[in-house]
Amino acid sequence: MAVVPQKELLLKMYKAMYLIRTFDNTAGELFFQGKIPGFIHTYVGEEAVAVGVCANLKPQDVITSTHRGHGHYIAKSMFSRKSWEEVVNDLKALAAELYGKKTGCNKGKGGSMHAALFEVGMTGANGIVGAGIPHGAGAALAIKYKKEGVVAVSFFGDGASNQGTFHEALNLSSIWKLPVVFVCENNQYAISVPSSYSVAVRDISMRGAAYAMPSVTVDGMDVLAVYEAAKVAIERARKGEGPSLIEAKTYRYRGHFEGDPMHYRTKEELEWWKAKDPIPRLRTYLLTLGIATEKELKEIEEEVKKAVEEAFKYAEESPWPDPKEAYTDVFYE
Repeated sequence: MAVVPQKELLLKMYKAMYLIRTFDNTAGELFFQGKIPGFIHTYVGEEAVAVGVCANLKPQDVITSTHRGHGHYIAKSMFSRKSWEEVVNDLKALAAELYGKKTGCNKGKGGSMHAALFEVGMTGANGIVGAGIPHGAGAALAIKYKKEGVVAVSFFGDGASNQGTFHEALNLSSIWKLPVVFVCENNQYAISVPSSYSVAVRDISMRGAAYAMPSVTVDGMDVLAVYEAAKVAIERARKGEGPSLIEAKTYRYRGHFEGDPMHYRTKEELEWWKAKDPIPRLRTYLLTLGIATEKELKEIEEEVKKAVEEAFKYAEESPWPDPKEAYTDVFYE
């Protein structure tokens, strides 16, 4: 039987997805204006995965992320903080980090691919493909050792499922019955290589059978489908019954990185996936069933737009780090 969240949580899920979409679309535009240095990898199109999973997590639960980590950061904040004001402050810190400013979540030293929010268990994005998978297993081992009763979730992409770290982490997690959920965000491409070419199995979830763990493939464009699968896996981990693998089939609308010409995919393919867009999909669900009114959703959307505008304004006005702090908080030899 499907697990349908109550109205308050459904509206929060809609708000979280809309926030991620608005933030990352804005970040992409500002990048092209030359205001954001380095590279950014947006989460546009994949919002249902981070939100569906994090809606099941407690503030003390831990997540590991990827190079495409803005969505994970925002979703974990959204479902861990007690107030909207705290979420907005986290958003400001993320925006400032993209700018390399002193007020960023990593004091401007990490940028997009290292954004972290330890206060709510977001241990940081990671620029190395597959690196967050063993980190998730390691966090789960620490949790089990300390008997904390919380869980770890490791997000990673389809390309990372071909890395040795994926297989090593799943194997050890299964042997030791670690409280971890592995979430593969299969957005169909590892940079420009389609998963249909680079992955030997039809569904990445099939790989979980080799490590004797429950595994499932879900529609990653449906936040409720992701929520339901994550709820089962997270509750199982919390009970001490071991790890699970979830494959969420999703799609990124923008390029692998901002500036990617995307010659490897067709306009028709992109439009096919956009027809499954998770945000209007949930919006239609809420309106059709009378769970929310058009007025309520518009108010949410306006509040989100205002918060994103404030966040990037804060980032632009924030000071640069003092050059003398270059080696502060950084490990070096």
